[in-house]
Amino acid sequence: MNKNLDQYQKSLDKIASLKQIDEQLLVTPIKEGAWSIREIVGHLYGWDNYNLQHMVSNMSQGADLPGFPDHDSQNVQALQGLQGKSVQEIIKLFIEKRQEIIGALAQLDTKTRFTIGGGKRAFSPESFVKIFVKHDHHHFVQIDEYLSSKVEK
Repeated sequence: MNKNLDQYQKSLDKIASLKQIDEQLLVTPIKEGAWSIREIVGHLYGWDNYNLQHMVSNMSQGADLPGFPDHDSQNVQALQGLQGKSVQEIIKLFIEKRQEIIGALAQLDTKTRFTIGGGKRAFSPESFVKIFVKHDHHHFVQIDEYLSSKVEK
């Protein structure tokens, strides 16, 4: 699991580096009809918060974790919970929550197997983290492309 946890850990540096970016770039949608970087970080924070409370805390041998919530509803709820918070506050919250979830995941036995939402597929803590490493990567590509287009202009 070290490889995936290491990648998850590296996300902290990626998000922390956003503190150096002009705030206006962070609150502007990355393209028409899309989220801003502020909202993307809030979205990632929301999933970490959900996963820590409902998934990681229940990972034990043979457990059936709850199914993932409706993604759209989860995203709306996460972003609503961050209304009124500055980009810097959201980055700080993300970093704290990501450190917390990494710590909790690191404590799990790598041999633990569980299912999600009554499914038949057995997950391990590592395969679970891998889902969210890929999810992070998707959003980091969006962020990088947006910021690169702004720096070049």
